[in-house]
Amino acid sequence: DDNSDEQVSGGPALTAMASEGKRPAQYSGCIDEGSRMMNQIKTLLERNRGWAESVQKEDPGFFARLSGQQNPDYLWIGCSDSRVPANQIVDLPPGEVFVHRNVANLLHHNDMNALSVVQFAVDVLKVKHIMIVGHYGCGGIKAAMTGGECGIVDYWLHSVRELYSRHRKTLETLPLAEQVDRMCELNVKAQVDNLCRTKIIQRAWQRGQPLAVHGWVYGLNDGRVTDLECTVEGLDQVPQLYRVDRLVRADQAD
Repeated sequence: DDNSDEQVSGGPALTAMASEGKRPAQYSGCIDEGSRMMNQIKTLLERNRGWAESVQKEDPGFFARLSGQQNPDYLWIGCSDSRVPANQIVDLPPGEVFVHRNVANLLHHNDMNALSVVQFAVDVLKVKHIMIVGHYGCGGIKAAMTGGECGIVDYWLHSVRELYSRHRKTLETLPLAEQVDRMCELNVKAQVDNLCRTKIIQRAWQRGQPLAVHGWVYGLNDGRVTDLECTVEGLDQVPQLYRVDRLVRADQAD
């Protein structure tokens, strides 16, 4: 055990190099990469300062108004893709869009994260519009279609894989890129249906709250949003099997 200190510290050679201010070659790359990463974060903080000063100069009351309240009319449920920024796409400033994002813009009925966002947006913020927004060329959709080992996200994308299975015969004649884009549209429509089948949305409609759920797809190649024209604005548009009032109606029928 006499050499334990040398093993931990790297031995006499490394101790000598450190005393002379030299870097061991095998550690040099790690240290340089660490410095580069810290510089990246420093740059972000500097950009934040510049942005805040610019906004304050342009509109001195902006941050005071923003910190006073949150009163958006819109909830955006979109993909986590970094190229799909909610506010910029619809040209709205901070505070105007409540946002939830995940891989492939999915709404699972057991996703407490997404459902908590929806409930807060609907019951507390009283948003008037919910946009479920996919984007063409979505990597999550493609991964669900083409298979392979992607890790834990494979579980998350299982519903997309099932959706693809149902439509595979009508899509298989198309080139892969077109299949993916078509699936992006089908997935958004499926999530609109899923959301409208939740009690959160249906209770809002029952109490007369104005609320519309929309399905959009964003184009990375042109920056334009396509409205899939699958908007749902009331309980009467939800299939009877999925409506919260179906049991009441059944009792009345008896």
